[in-house]
Amino acid sequence: MMSMRSIWKGDLSFGLVNVPVKVYSATESHDRSSHQVDSKDGTRIRYRKVREGTDDEIQFSDIANAYESDSGETVILTKSDLAELPVQRSPEISITGFVPREQIDPIYYDKPYYLEPASKSPKAYVLLRQALADTDRVAVVTFTLRNRTRLAALRVVGNVMTLQTLLWPDEVRQADFPSLEEEPTIRPQELEMAASLIDSMAGDFDPSEHEDTYQLELSKLIEAKAEGTEAFPTPEKSDSDDDEDSEVADLLAALRASVKNRGGSDESESSEKKAPAAKAPAKKAAAKKAPAKKAAAKKTTAKKAPAKKAAERKAG
Repeated sequence: MMSMRSIWKGDLSFGLVNVPVKVYSATESHDRSSHQVDSKDGTRIRYRKVREGTDDEIQFSDIANAYESDSGETVILTKSDLAELPVQRSPEISITGFVPREQIDPIYYDKPYYLEPASKSPKAYVLLRQALADTDRVAVVTFTLRNRTRLAALRVVGNVMTLQTLLWPDEVRQADFPSLEEEPTIRPQELEMAASLIDSMAGDFDPSEHEDTYQLELSKLIEAKAEGTEAFPTPEKSDSDDDEDSEVADLLAALRASVKNRGGSDESESSEKKAPAAKAPAKKAAAKKAPAKKAAAKKTTAKKAPAKKAAERKAG
C-alpha cells in the first residue's frame, strides 16, 4: 500500500459519523507498453491538438468543451466553469443505504477502489468495516470523482473497505434480440449432457489459475521478432481433424465428446445402451413361438401333398 498513490481524499459519511479515507485505484494494467510508429521505417507517430483548418497547435489548458443547449445553442464551458458545480466541492462519500449483495446485478459493477483510513486512529474505519462484514450487506454510496458523480457499492474485501463504482441505470443497455424471441426445443438428453459437462467442470474460483494468453503470446511474438525467428509455426492439418469435426457436428454429440474429454461418464449414452437389453426377453419369447409356426406350416404342406398326387393320377 505504501507504493500506491491516493487519487482522492474525503470523508465516508455514516449517519453522524465521518470516517476520513484516502481513495486508491485497486487495479492496474499489465499490458506491455508501446508507442505508435510508421510501419515503413519505424518513425514515431505523435498526436497534436490543432485548430480546425489550420496547423496551429493548442495547449491542453486552453481547450474547453462545447455543449448544445435545449434550444440548440452552442455553449462553451471551461474547466473553471465545471469546477463551480456544487458536487465538485463536496469531499464526501455519502452512504444512502444498505442492501443485500445479491440484489446488485454484476452487470452494474464498474471500477474498484480501495479505501484507506486517513485519520490518526483507524477505529471508526474498523468499526464500519466490521459492521458491514457482520451484516453481510453492501452499502450504496454516492460521491464525485474526476468531474463525475458516481454511484458505488461499498463492500469489504479482506480487511479493506472497497468502493466499486456502479453504472447508472440508463448506462446499461437493454438486451433485445429477435433471435431469442422464439425459444428452440431442448431435448432432455441435451440438457442432461449439458448438466454433466457443468458438473465435470465445477470447482472454486482461483484467479491465479488463469493467464492472459494474449499478453503471453504477444511477449513471445516480440522476442521472436527481435531474434528473427518464427513465433508460431503453422501446424499441419491432418485428416483426423476433419473426422473429429464431423463426429461432433450436432449439439448432443459435441456435449458427449466434451464430457468424455473431461473424464466424465456418459450417463445418457449408457442408459441408451441398457434400454435394448430390457427388450431381450420379448425377442426370446418370439423366438420360441417361431418353431410352432414352422411346424404348423409343415403339417399343412404334408396334408396337401397327397391331394395333389391323387389329382395327378386321375388326370393321367
